[in-house]
Amino acid sequence: MNLHLALLTLCQGLLMVNNVTFIAINGLVGLALAPVGWMATVPITAYVAGGALATGIVARHQRRWGRQRTFQLGLLVAIASAAVCAWAAMQRNFWLLTAATLVAGYYNANGSLYRFASVELVKPDFKERAISWVLAGGILGGVVGPNLASASRDLLAQPFAGAYLALMGVAALSLAVMSCIPFPTLPGQGSTTPQGRPTSVIVRQPVFIIATAACAIGYGVMNLLMAATPIAMAQCQHPFSAAALVLEWHVLAMFVPSFFTGKLIKRFGVLPIMATGLALNVACVAFALHGNDVMHFLGALMALGLGWNFLFIGGSTLVTETYAPEEKTRAQGAVDFCVYTTMTVTSFSSGALVTTGGWTAMNLGSIAPLLLLAAALAWLARLRRPSAPVAGT
Repeated sequence: MNLHLALLTLCQGLLMVNNVTFIAINGLVGLALAPVGWMATVPITAYVAGGALATGIVARHQRRWGRQRTFQLGLLVAIASAAVCAWAAMQRNFWLLTAATLVAGYYNANGSLYRFASVELVKPDFKERAISWVLAGGILGGVVGPNLASASRDLLAQPFAGAYLALMGVAALSLAVMSCIPFPTLPGQGSTTPQGRPTSVIVRQPVFIIATAACAIGYGVMNLLMAATPIAMAQCQHPFSAAALVLEWHVLAMFVPSFFTGKLIKRFGVLPIMATGLALNVACVAFALHGNDVMHFLGALMALGLGWNFLFIGGSTLVTETYAPEEKTRAQGAVDFCVYTTMTVTSFSSGALVTTGGWTAMNLGSIAPLLLLAAALAWLARLRRPSAPVAGT
C-alpha cells in the first residue's frame, strides 16, 4: 500500500457508493415509473449497457489522454447524469431516467479500469494484492450506498430523487481525489494507432477466454440476483430497510475478502481460488431456494458476494498474463465489454424473471451459466498442466 494506491482505493469506494445506490433505488424507481412491471430494471440495464457501449470509447480515450484525464472525464459525466436522473425522477419520466443512466455508463466503464490501473502504482510482484486492495474500497460502497439510499428516500417530494442529488456530491469528491493521483504514462499514450498484436489475436488466447468468462459470468450471475433483490423482497412483503440491510451485507461480502484474496491467490494459485468462488455461487442458489425469509436473502446474497470476489479478482489477475504493456488498454477494454454485455443481459432478465417467474425461477436460471463456467475452469486446469502448456501464459 502507498499513498497513490490508497487514493485510488478511495475512488473505487466512491464508485461503489454510486453503483450500490443505483442498484438499490433504480429498480424501485423503475417499478414506479415503468409502463409495465417487467420493465422495472430497465434503468439498471441501461447503466450496464452504457458501460458496455463505452468500453471501446474509454480504451481509445485512455490511449489518447492517459488514465487520469479519462477518469476525470468519467466523473464529470457521473455528476451530469446524476443531475438528469434527479430531474427525471421528479418529472416521473421513465425514458429520461433510462437515457441518463445509459450515459452514466461511461463513468461505470471508466471505474471498472481502476483495478487494472492499480497494477501501475506498485511493483510487478504485488499486482495481485494491488487489485485486491483497490477492490476492497468497495466496502465503502457497501456501508454508505444502502444507507444513503435509505436516508435520502424522502428527501424530496418524489421518493429517491434526493439520492441522485447526493450522488452528484459523491462524484465531485471522487473527482477531487482523482486529481491527486499521478498515473504513469501508458505505453503508446498519445498515439491514435493501436500498437502490439491485433485485438483478435489477444482475445483468442485460451487464458484470456477463461479469465474473461470468469469475470463476465461471475459478475453476470451476481448482477442477475442482486438487481432483483429489492423487488423480490418487496414482493415478499419485506420493508425497504430490510432490503437495504441485505444489500449492505452483500456488498461487504463482495469486498471485505479483498484484503486477503490477493494473498490467497499468491499462495494457492488463481484457479483454486476461482473454483472456490464458483462453489460459493452454487451455495448461494441452494440457500436462496430454501426459503424467502430475510435471513435466507441475507445468507444467499452474502455467499454470492464472496463468490463474486474470488471469481472477479481471480479472473482480473489471470487476464494480466495475456497482454503486453502496449496492448493493455485494448485487452482490458475487451474484458470489460464482455462483462458489461453479460451484465446488460442479466439486468434486463432479472426484471422480467422476478416479476413473472419469481425469485425461485431466477435462481434456477443462474445454474446453467455456473455449470458452463465449471466446464471452462476444468478445461483451463487441464491445459495449464506442465505436460500441456498454454500459449500466452
